[in-house]
Amino acid sequence: MEEAVEEAVEDVAEEVVELEAQEARLVLPRFTYEDAWTLGGLLVGMARERGAPVAFDIRRGPQQLFHCALPGSSADNDAWIDRKRRVVERYGVSSLLVGARFRAKGTTFEASSRLDPDRYAAHGGAFPLAVEGAGVIGSVTVSGLPQVEDHAMVVEALESLLTSYAPGLGSGSGSGSGSD
Repeated sequence: MEEAVEEAVEDVAEEVVELEAQEARLVLPRFTYEDAWTLGGLLVGMARERGAPVAFDIRRGPQQLFHCALPGSSADNDAWIDRKRRVVERYGVSSLLVGARFRAKGTTFEASSRLDPDRYAAHGGAFPLAVEGAGVIGSVTVSGLPQVEDHAMVVEALESLLTSYAPGLGSGSGSGSGSD
């Protein structure tokens, strides 16, 4: 029995390392209003193609830049979005990574975070929007699929957005201020 527990903790520790590497890789050179629209469009296109009953939310700080709910989603998905987004805002990393870090310590977010589970959920699907030279400036969240799939959809969309930027584009372009 102890071997099984140790093996599970090792698996979660590997997951933590993978998720941390993923976040280090998905740092954007900028994030403007137009980028939010592009990212939202990527997510909507992916979800429609897959028939996924999801809702999306993209924020820069407290401002909601994009929100969409597709057929099959419900107000419950919006509540999950809020709970997962709050985890990113509090910890500065993805909601899936926060949950994995607690599991790697042999506990759960709900049991050990001392945060209200009606307001915070360390379930996959919320991801920090990190910009070179600025750090975490917002979040993108998906809700409606199993948590690992919500997370994977966000990662896939961020990877597409990152590759869409012109080669060599640095953080000096597109401050994101004003009315892009």
